[in-house]
Amino acid sequence: MTNEVEQIRKKIGLKIKLERTKRGLSQEQLAALADLSKTYVNAVENGKSSPSADTLIKIAKAFEIELVELIDINKFAL
Repeated sequence: MTNEVEQIRKKIGLKIKLERTKRGLSQEQLAALADLSKTYVNAVENGKSSPSADTLIKIAKAFEIELVELIDINKFAL
């Protein structure tokens, strides 16, 4: 179970990083848009931290996408 959770956390981090870079944003810029710290954005993108639902909503709003689009990680293989 822990391995599965870890894989999901890493995939979500990868999706956030891809969405951020697709928009030409730095981690600092995303952090400012989502009212988060740059350190926390880095930890989430690298799969070191599990973002809460509230955090995922903030990030989705910063990207101007729906939450469901942000958490659609089925196409990512690690």
